[in-house]
Amino acid sequence: MLLLVALSILSFARNEPVNALWLVAAASCVFALAYRFHAAWLLANVLTLDDERLTAATLHADGKDFVPTNRWVVFGHHFAAIAGPGPLVGPVLAAQFGYLPGTLWMLIGATLGGAVHDCIILFCSSRRRGKSLGQMVAEEIGTVAGVLTLIGVVSIMVIILAVLGLVVVRALAESPWGLFTILASMPIAIVMGLAMRSGRIHLAFISAFGVAALFFSVIAGNWVRGSLLEPWLTVDARTLAVGIMFYGLLASVLPVWLLLAPRDYLSTYLKIGTVVLLGMAIVVLAPKMQMPALTKFIDGTGPVFAGKVFPFAFITIACAAVSGFHSLIASGTTPKLLANEADIRVIGYGAMITEMLVGILALIAACSMVPGEYFAINMKGAPAEVVATISAQGFPVTMDQMNALAASMGEKTMFGRTGGAPTFAVGMAQMFAGVFRNSIATSLWYHFAILFEALFILTTIDAGTRVGRFLVQDLGGLIWKPFARTESAPAGWTASLLFVGAWGYFLYQGVIDPLGGINSLWPIFGVANQLLAVIALCLGTTVLLKMRKERYLWVTLLPLGWLLMVTLAAGWQKIFASDIRLGFLSAAAHFQKLAGAGGGLREVAALRQQVFNSYLNAGFTALFELLVILIVLCCARVWILLLIGRHDAYPLREEPRAA
Repeated sequence: MLLLVALSILSFARNEPVNALWLVAAASCVFALAYRFHAAWLLANVLTLDDERLTAATLHADGKDFVPTNRWVVFGHHFAAIAGPGPLVGPVLAAQFGYLPGTLWMLIGATLGGAVHDCIILFCSSRRRGKSLGQMVAEEIGTVAGVLTLIGVVSIMVIILAVLGLVVVRALAESPWGLFTILASMPIAIVMGLAMRSGRIHLAFISAFGVAALFFSVIAGNWVRGSLLEPWLTVDARTLAVGIMFYGLLASVLPVWLLLAPRDYLSTYLKIGTVVLLGMAIVVLAPKMQMPALTKFIDGTGPVFAGKVFPFAFITIACAAVSGFHSLIASGTTPKLLANEADIRVIGYGAMITEMLVGILALIAACSMVPGEYFAINMKGAPAEVVATISAQGFPVTMDQMNALAASMGEKTMFGRTGGAPTFAVGMAQMFAGVFRNSIATSLWYHFAILFEALFILTTIDAGTRVGRFLVQDLGGLIWKPFARTESAPAGWTASLLFVGAWGYFLYQGVIDPLGGINSLWPIFGVANQLLAVIALCLGTTVLLKMRKERYLWVTLLPLGWLLMVTLAAGWQKIFASDIRLGFLSAAAHFQKLAGAGGGLREVAALRQQVFNSYLNAGFTALFELLVILIVLCCARVWILLLIGRHDAYPLREEPRAA
């Protein structure tokens, strides 16, 4: 906290440029102190872990879904699954507000919100046969709340995975180098899985093989250019979309030890290794934050996305602070691998605050860039208009400057490369090139960073699809109980086909739509993700009440109340704001008016598609917010009954203790 106060004084009172090392020092201190003291207190006093109690993975071991696994392998899988694009893209986009809002939100939100959220859901699921969030809500709160949760979670997951899939398609389409490395990671993971399964080879040797093979594949990917493999690996977006659907299907039904766990464990080495290198580069270069602590765009007029710093900074940055998606992993694959309750501290708390560090480094990468270049990369429009607009807003940039940047990255243009990923790649490439004193290698580092981000996202897709399969089975089990049996192969394949078909449909429509299609769903991604966290914290609060832990209710109620306020405010503004850049309904009315004015057939068709997308966005946002409000009301009713002593009506539903 002293570092944060000092940082704020430097930013405002003394008006000095802040060195990035201040942020690194603050994040490192928060990481160390939170893991040493807050994690120990949370798990010993609030959750009271029992390291002699058998976990669901041990009690129900079946060699397929329930497999007790080494804590570091599970940490690798869990971190790879939760750390998708969020800790990279979110902080980069939120940099338009300045570096201070994002920094404070990640350091405070990750410890008091995200780590609490992840640990309590992993704890609950591990003591309830690895059940999903929806199942646990149904058992602990009531059938109505459970059904609402399952419907909401499945709907949100469909949108999340479709959007993530689209990001991967855009990153790997027509990129033989990137596709080769991604494809190579799969057989490497299978070999590692078989070796781990045999029990004859030490994990250290398996890990060394995997890391060496992965880095060799990254290097070998550059050799694909000009070879016989290049035409085969130069895949268009439509084909790649179908391939991602097929991969998601396989990842959700194959034994978890064969592909999912070892691949995520393997990719974690690349992720953590790259992040460590980025951290070292920041320490060596000690770059100054060129973006101010707060920009003029906190008023909602930013060129990257519309919306004021409150509530949109807290919606844009999710995975590096608090993310509802984590609850699906913590109640999906991870509890089915957890060998000991004591490992929750390493896996649940440790992975969350590690992701916080990733988010801080991503923010530094964006804010150490020339601000004019940052905004030009993230703003759509004709290059000359973009340069004029950004320069007029106080962040000067020139055409020659942007052309030189594109040439150094090996790209034709860097204008309008929205989404956050290219911005992070540029910042990372510039830092690595600065450390190694080789500007020629900048383009190599840039494309390595793009690959690094694609791998981050793809691991989220495979784990998310497997979790989605469990959720669909839970939902179907409400209609026909045998469908919920995870050991049933026909039920598993059917659920996987249904779920992959749902998100695959939206993904494919986004790929073939020249206007972007499903890209219009990006604005509700953040709202939906944080609403999931509200549901998860409602469950956590209920479990604490049933455990007679009333004195610790503030632990979950504090982040719950904040997120509920933020998401309801953001959702309301996204639906009803009069600014056409922000409000879906006002945007729909605007496009409808333009379409009514006439024009060419293609132009009118495009405008009508925009009208449909705007109404679709408004409908999805309203649905998610309504579901969460109903769930919170159901939970509040149960909380009141428990507080007045009606524990007999709502008993704790965890499995009997076995040691």
